[in-house]
Amino acid sequence: MRVVVQRVLQAEVRVENEVVGAIEAGLVCFVGAEQGDSDEDARFLAKKIVDLRIFSDENGKMSKSVVDVAGALLLVSQFTLFGDVSRGNRPSFTRAMAPEEARTFFDRFVALVRERGRPVETGRFAADMRVHVMNDGPVTILLDSRAR
Repeated sequence: MRVVVQRVLQAEVRVENEVVGAIEAGLVCFVGAEQGDSDEDARFLAKKIVDLRIFSDENGKMSKSVVDVAGALLLVSQFTLFGDVSRGNRPSFTRAMAPEEARTFFDRFVALVRERGRPVETGRFAADMRVHVMNDGPVTILLDSRAR
């Protein structure tokens, strides 16, 4: 499982020009599920994201989490995080979890993040989404559950 985490001042997801998820200050997380990912992977990254200390304290040091700053999270499913271009220029997505399994897995991940007590918004699974992000920093962190 991979998650690209971006610290944001605000963000929103639109599907067919309708806002389906929006947050003010917090984290946007692009979430990709890989074949073989388990509930343990989802639990690990749900905790890691909410506890990630990438917000600045009063001294300008990154020492605060999304909980500490009362931020929100916007979770967006993105199978392309497992695009493989090692054999040319057209990505292969064979490592990505199959769509129906990935939908269930993503829903479970969203529930696990919500259990951590911060507001959570989402995009729409498998939709053609427009994600508008106002990065803060910018700060972008790549997390991979298999790299722990």
